[in-house]
Amino acid sequence: MKLLLAGPGRAGRSLFLRAAAAGHEITGVAGRDPAGAAEAALALGTTALEWDAPLPPSDLLVIAVRDDAIGEVAAHLAPLAGEIEAAVHLSGLTPVAVLAPLGGVCAIGSLHPLQTLPDPAVGAARLEGAWMAITSDDNLLSDALFGLARSMGAHPFELPDAAKALYHAAAAAAANYPLAALAMSRRLFEAAGVPFEAAAPLVRAVVDNAFALGPEAALTGPIVRGDVGTVAAQRAAVEAAVPELAEDFLAFGRAVARVAGTTDRFGEVLR
Repeated sequence: MKLLLAGPGRAGRSLFLRAAAAGHEITGVAGRDPAGAAEAALALGTTALEWDAPLPPSDLLVIAVRDDAIGEVAAHLAPLAGEIEAAVHLSGLTPVAVLAPLGGVCAIGSLHPLQTLPDPAVGAARLEGAWMAITSDDNLLSDALFGLARSMGAHPFELPDAAKALYHAAAAAAANYPLAALAMSRRLFEAAGVPFEAAAPLVRAVVDNAFALGPEAALTGPIVRGDVGTVAAQRAAVEAAVPELAEDFLAFGRAVARVAGTTDRFGEVLR
């Protein structure tokens, strides 16, 4: 497949490094920042394109820019895309319709990697085994995107536009909310004189259990058991040692109790 990148940021470069390794041809990199486009093109072994130049013949144009710039970029590239067969953006939230300016010249859709991509090299490696959300009303493009994802070792799945906001909320909850809990945990461990690294095997086991058993079945600890005395002792210790974390600690505790179905046992202890 001949792939063209518009927007040489981390997500686009990660995807294109993975695609190149899978044998796809990279026809060029376009970007408003010439230096950024040149750097990405060098890394991908292809050509940096002038932002206002006609786009080279390609099977797929990938617009990899921030959500609020997708429409503007699509409108800019539409008059230049006469030899483009299809175009997608990489947002897991933005509807495909934002690419409407390109819809008159090619098929349109979206491809969202459900993975964190901190830098191109690490991101490319992480895309193997990642899940990828595919959205398009064009059956031929949808099939092509499924094939592209599979060629990179990813797991494609269909995601309707109507489900994107909820899907994006779920992804944000999975990727970010545990980190808020871990940030709190680190401060509590440090206040207790215990290195945060001690929690690594525990956290990894918890994540493994969540996907092997389901999050509800994987819950353990005093809130699940209804051990009010232990939770009260934890609360007192947090309030004494790191009082600014007490509100967050109790909020997480209430969330755990709701999942475990033990809210009624704790009364004022978690309020």
